Amino acid sequence: MSLKLFAAPMSSATPVVNAIAELGIDCEIVMLDLSSREQKQPAYLAVNPHGVVPTLVVDGTPLFEAVEIMQWLGDRHGVERGLWPAADTPARLVALSWTSWAYVSYGALINVLNFSQSPHADARLHHPPLAAEALKQLDAALGRLDAQLAKTPFLLGDAFSLADLIVASVVTYSTYCGVSVDGHANVQRWLQAFQSRPAYSKTWMGESAAA
Repeated sequence: MSLKLFAAPMSSATPVVNAIAELGIDCEIVMLDLSSREQKQPAYLAVNPHGVVPTLVVDGTPLFEAVEIMQWLGDRHGVERGLWPAADTPARLVALSWTSWAYVSYGALINVLNFSQSPHADARLHHPPLAAEALKQLDAALGRLDAQLAKTPFLLGDAFSLADLIVASVVTYSTYCGVSVDGHANVQRWLQAFQSRPAYSKTWMGESAAA
């Protein structure tokens, strides 16, 4: 099977590069320069018409959206490595639920927060009351995650999995956007475990951009 990932440093593709490093699989990684708009060039738009990263090309067929890529990697390569639950198991349902929650529900709140206060957003969109409400809802969401992590050390039980990588990546990004994990001891402990893994240092901390 041929795998080729189009990514960019410290972007939405970073968790995918992290997942590939955790899985230890062979994958060609092409880093695009987003500042020079390589992702908007015709050659790349032919692969991903949305002009964003990441895109994983599997035997010539592109797959985009980070969470879908990582769920597919888990299904195809993670089960045999003990990093993703097998199909038709209760744990698979838990994994799909929390990873989709992170990118859809929690991620939507991050977008609201960014549009309403980020210096990278158009200042005309800034709205302090909306930012405050987004922070309130994000904190409540972290409370629910904290309650889940009070049951077991990791989302699927006693062992780290790609489900933890996917959700922790989104939560880590949210802290860059101004979300505090203070008051959520289980989340803090879990994030520390995630950020202590060699694959995290290899990808997020810039030790290497390739798997």
